[in-house]
Amino acid sequence: MEKQKKGLLGYYDYTVVLTYAGMLFAFAGILKAAGQAYESALACLMAAGICDMFDGAVAATKQRIPQEKKFGIQIDSLSDLISFGVLPGVFVYMFSGKGRLIGAVCAAFVLCALIRLAYFNVLEEERQERTPQKRKSYVGLPVTSAALLLPLAYLMYDCGVFRNRLCFSVLLLMMGAGFLLPVKIRKPGILGKVCLLLLGALEALGMLFFMGWDAV
Repeated sequence: MEKQKKGLLGYYDYTVVLTYAGMLFAFAGILKAAGQAYESALACLMAAGICDMFDGAVAATKQRIPQEKKFGIQIDSLSDLISFGVLPGVFVYMFSGKGRLIGAVCAAFVLCALIRLAYFNVLEEERQERTPQKRKSYVGLPVTSAALLLPLAYLMYDCGVFRNRLCFSVLLLMMGAGFLLPVKIRKPGILGKVCLLLLGALEALGMLFFMGWDAV
């Protein structure tokens, strides 16, 4: 007979704080995008990306029971869907003019993110049952790539490299396809994470420099 959990449902120790924070940043970003505060929305997206980059490392510092590990897998993917699926979709839909075709592209992108994350959960639970070792690679493009690629595209658009907002819909289509392609991508180590952080910092500085200090 299954033992009923006392108190509030869920787990609230420090291992999930960054995951919860990332989701809250993402929700704030959705509100900013809906209000056409696009630079602020991208800042929230990048903040959610930073939270996601380190939440796994934080979780690994605590000895967790199987239920906590499974909860962590599920809550991380649910947060990622909001952060790197819904937020980019809403951003591009609002920024590109809210047309029907653009709406269909954004919806397809969110669907691809949903499928990729659900499939990842299946593989990750199976992997953790087989081995306690850390994951060394991903299958398909990680959805967190949106936290770097979308701000980069926005910077390039603002600098005149891209002259049509259609480029954002094309970017979503490319990322959505990447989410579903069965290609192994090596998980970044410490050096890789440092490089990603530096790239994100350069993007943030670019927004401040090219768009003004009130941009983010």
